[in-house]
Amino acid sequence: MHIAIAGNIGCGKTTLTKMLAKHYGWTPMFEPVDHNPYLADYYADMARWAFNLQIYFLTKRFQDVVDIARHPERAVVQDRTIFEDARIFAPNLHRMGRMSDRDFDTYTEMFNLMMSLVKLPDLMIYIRSGVPNLVNQIAKRGREYEKTMGIDFLLGLNELYEEWIKQYPGRLLIVDGDTMKFESDPEAFGYITEQIDRRLFGIFPEED
Repeated sequence: MHIAIAGNIGCGKTTLTKMLAKHYGWTPMFEPVDHNPYLADYYADMARWAFNLQIYFLTKRFQDVVDIARHPERAVVQDRTIFEDARIFAPNLHRMGRMSDRDFDTYTEMFNLMMSLVKLPDLMIYIRSGVPNLVNQIAKRGREYEKTMGIDFLLGLNELYEEWIKQYPGRLLIVDGDTMKFESDPEAFGYITEQIDRRLFGIFPEED
């Protein structure tokens, strides 16, 4: 079983991944951030390193989905998905002029080839969050290389997320990251697990 968590930078994907893994006993699969050889360079000079970074993420994410497919007996909750790289981050960089037409076309061809071998997750959880909340959360975690990230960059990502999620063809759960503080509010987290139980397991609360 494959559960994926999508959302903009700083929306709480990693936190929710850890919480769901603990609650259900699922195997967590995290985004490769701490050991990413391109990330710091990318935030210092996006135009120079955008293609390199996106190819790195695409390769790692494809390795993850291949690994998930090879072990169908294992329940995995994944922090960010291969779809976000190609539908959100690469197009945003292209729109901003930080990825050339040539690089974007090459990247898209690679992604489309990979998609012929990739299945949708059993459930996609999208954490929707406004830019003020994202900026606040990014500042709290204090990653030095993220300090150069502009508001326009986050706004562009949010616009693409909304375009993508409207057309997403699979099973979907949308979480309001601005109002549902699941990391500190047991009721909010309980609502999320209830919705997951409904969608994945057909479990309904007794009062229903």
